[in-house]
Amino acid sequence: MSAPISAYEPQRRAARGWCRLSALGLGAGMLWALATAADAQQQPPINGIYTCTDANGRKLRSDRPIAACLDREQTVLNPSGTVRARVGPSLSAQQRAELEERKKEEVLERAREAEEKRRDRAMLARYPTREAHDKERGEAHARIDAVVLEAEKRIVALHDERKKIDRELEFYQGDPAKAPPALRRQIEYVTQSLQAQRRFIQVQENERQRVDNRFNDELQRLTELWQAQQRAGGSAP
Repeated sequence: MSAPISAYEPQRRAARGWCRLSALGLGAGMLWALATAADAQQQPPINGIYTCTDANGRKLRSDRPIAACLDREQTVLNPSGTVRARVGPSLSAQQRAELEERKKEEVLERAREAEEKRRDRAMLARYPTREAHDKERGEAHARIDAVVLEAEKRIVALHDERKKIDRELEFYQGDPAKAPPALRRQIEYVTQSLQAQRRFIQVQENERQRVDNRFNDELQRLTELWQAQQRAGGSAP
């Protein structure tokens, strides 16, 4: 038997074992196994004969968890020699925290992939062909064009109104300061309205660019989906 060393020996050996496992690239199955081991570590040791092969290839036996094998699986035997249990690697608090973080990242990644697949299915249902996508882009442009046209008409009307005001100002040598308050208010109203309409048109042009960017991004992804669908024997776009 090895010397009765506590299973909670200084953690440097466990840390070296963890690094070796990490270097191999832990998959989802290994992460699950280590998570099980981390839970098991918090439970009292199992009664029986612990056996393992350490990093140097030595076969060890003990009546308690073997410190030299904290980084690997240990087999617990009954007195008859049959296998009673298998105990996974013992992990430090930091290693358990790292393991939990990896598990969370895996869950988030799976959720992200599921959401991406859901969006792809929704896009294919909405745009089964290139023509359907182009049609909706054209409709979006038409809506923007309509409101811009109304704003431009309003600007023309405001310019006509300002011309009338300017003719009235001729009676005051073209100086608004000499004009009556009502006329000055008209000048201010027309000036502010023109500025508002120009700002509105700029907002719509920005919206047009945003819409185009969205449709371009969608088209890039849809092209990939249509091609994959065509290869799989589905309908071509």
